Amino acid sequence: MKQYRLIYENPLQTPEDVAGFITEGNPKISFDGGLVLTNGDDESLGDYAHFLYWVPQKFPDRIRIEWQFKPLEEPGLCMMFFSAMGQEKDLFDPSLPERNGYYPQYHSGAIDAYHISYYRRKYATERCFETCNLRKSHGFHLVAQGADPLPGVADVLEFYQLAIEKDGNHVRFWMNDLLLFSYEEDGAYGPALAEGYIGFRQMAPMKACYKDLKVYQKEE
Repeated sequence: MKQYRLIYENPLQTPEDVAGFITEGNPKISFDGGLVLTNGDDESLGDYAHFLYWVPQKFPDRIRIEWQFKPLEEPGLCMMFFSAMGQEKDLFDPSLPERNGYYPQYHSGAIDAYHISYYRRKYATERCFETCNLRKSHGFHLVAQGADPLPGVADVLEFYQLAIEKDGNHVRFWMNDLLLFSYEEDGAYGPALAEGYIGFRQMAPMKACYKDLKVYQKEE
């Protein structure tokens, strides 16, 4: 990629690779060809069984995020958060309200972020018409949507390459080089978000494997 410079690379293969990652909620973490995440709390806890797993590094605006993803067990749902910051504070400022994976804390709490949900197989209403959604928070605003081409677990053969570009007012999302949506901020829900943290989120009882996380900075 001529216009991008690699600024972060993590194979996600060993416990050492995720040393310092920040958990909110109770994920069960293991390694088998990549970082395997599932819920550590029982699904009977409902929305309180879900979790977030943050990369402990703040990234600038104008980046491309790449990772490989393989669903292992469903139902469930996966998300990638990016440009995540506390409102007028760092995302992990101790003065912010505590977060424990409960979704309203992230879409209508004391943080601002974009997040893309994909492999949305948690509820029958998601499985009957499968999409990937871009939401902007604070406020749970659905700002873009595209079709999700990923198959059910029974038909998965290998990892899928996922990529997000966040460049000023523009957000784009790909799976295996197929562009699923392209969004341009219009100011309807405030200015475009910029720098911030990235994090993996899953809804129980999803089990999935991740590897080869890379972040590129767009060159001026």
